[in-house]
Amino acid sequence: MEFSEHIRTANVEDVVLRQPLLPPSRGTLCITGHHLLFSDRGEGSPRQVLLLLRNVDAIEKSVENLSAYSAGSSGTIKIKCKDLQVLQLDIPGMEQCLNIAHSIETLSCLDRVSEMYPFFHRPSDLSLQDQWGLSSPEKHYSQMKALHHRWRLSTVNRDYSVCPSYPAAAIVPRNTDDDMLRKVAKFRQGGRFPVLCYYHRKNDTVIMRSSQPLTGANRKRCREDEDLLQAVIDGSDKGYIIDTRSSQQAQQARMAGGGFESKSFYSRWKRLHRQMERGKTLQESLIKLVEACGDASPNMDRWLSKLENSKWLSHVQTALSIAGLLAECLERDGHSVLIHGSDGTDSTLLISTLAQLIMDPCCRTLEGFLALLERDWVQAGHPFQQRCAHSAYSHARLQQESPVFLLLMDCVWQLWSQFPLALGFSEALLLRLATEAYASDYGTFLCNSNQERCALGVMENTHCLFQALLRPSERDDYSNPLYEHTELAIWPSVHPQSLQLWRGFFLRWTQQACHLEEARKEVRNMVIEWGKLARS
Repeated sequence: MEFSEHIRTANVEDVVLRQPLLPPSRGTLCITGHHLLFSDRGEGSPRQVLLLLRNVDAIEKSVENLSAYSAGSSGTIKIKCKDLQVLQLDIPGMEQCLNIAHSIETLSCLDRVSEMYPFFHRPSDLSLQDQWGLSSPEKHYSQMKALHHRWRLSTVNRDYSVCPSYPAAAIVPRNTDDDMLRKVAKFRQGGRFPVLCYYHRKNDTVIMRSSQPLTGANRKRCREDEDLLQAVIDGSDKGYIIDTRSSQQAQQARMAGGGFESKSFYSRWKRLHRQMERGKTLQESLIKLVEACGDASPNMDRWLSKLENSKWLSHVQTALSIAGLLAECLERDGHSVLIHGSDGTDSTLLISTLAQLIMDPCCRTLEGFLALLERDWVQAGHPFQQRCAHSAYSHARLQQESPVFLLLMDCVWQLWSQFPLALGFSEALLLRLATEAYASDYGTFLCNSNQERCALGVMENTHCLFQALLRPSERDDYSNPLYEHTELAIWPSVHPQSLQLWRGFFLRWTQQACHLEEARKEVRNMVIEWGKLARS
């Protein structure tokens, strides 16, 4: 397919661009297969804006003089982006305005992965010959020699036939063979059998994750599944199962063929239900929050009411609270944990990742955090393409959209705010990741699983975002100059007074956020200079 087929008008002169925090600018607008490019004709340093069309969430158009294509006709296009920026284009000529709007709408919604910009992006300092990604299940396993006597690396899923959303290799108890894993996979939704995602060296406990068991209304059981979980806690008195659904939701799931682990058959596992909202509920919460942040009314009561009604901070609180519980089970009680909801691809990953950040200092470095995201989100099968198809502005609501990864970034930012010395990365990294998940030059967040990435040649034909972020030219911007390594766990406060709106993301296109960012950069530069002087 030629992108030119969708471009009715490629260039328009005398366009006025209006964007947040800057004065209006007049210049030339160009549309390419992947970008909108605006270049002004102003004196001095010209202003250029390059917008990845994939970042467009919705557009609104209005035209004047609809009755005739008169010379004085004009139109306005308001572009609402997935990163919450809102741009306005005043375009001379009604026909040109409608053509530009049609081109943007069409090109921003192309759904064939091979047509997306990461397949065309070629930065000069990266090579497609480089190894793609930071790690692999094999490398991760080789680095944890302390668990080799009880755990093994299984390649039962090497052709993705056992579980389409898992990577080709997974860490499982040593005394479970691959035939056993195949039977367990048939008993778990989507084939997501229990696998190890974190080993706590301090007390030899682990976090396992999976999807729900398919017990159904008849309370079907699987002895291989029971034996696998028994092998996890062999020699221990008990383990915990944290189900991210309410007890009622789990019961309802059983009527639809899903279910939960029965006390009768998993007698040494204690099941805890901690409800975590997902899917449509989370998406609607984001929409309400963005609407509240865009309300220009100076009324304080109205702002607080809208913020509360969005319930976004309640989701943040719930996620951090459940993650704290999971970390307590390992760190303080010394018991292993299996965590799952229904599919095991969303809230399960969210809670597991936060718990690891709380407990493990290795996950709190810049490299460690990126490797954790790659391991627990990209390789573990979070369906980025489905969840991040649209953000808060789009009117095309798809059933599978949900800002789970954005919620993770917000929760990590809360940790970063409460423990400014304990995390080795900056807020700028969280902002970059939150944006890249929705629209990116890189292939890391393309597709819904490793199987899809392999089938579509993502790893051979695109560059890896995480590797790009670790380049020397990028690393300084995303490192925390105040970072001090600590072996201690960082326990977040979940009291309402301790949680804040993530202004850097949700209010970043306002004047207030602009001033805060300038002050933050100044402080950062002072700290870096002080560090250089201290070392010299």
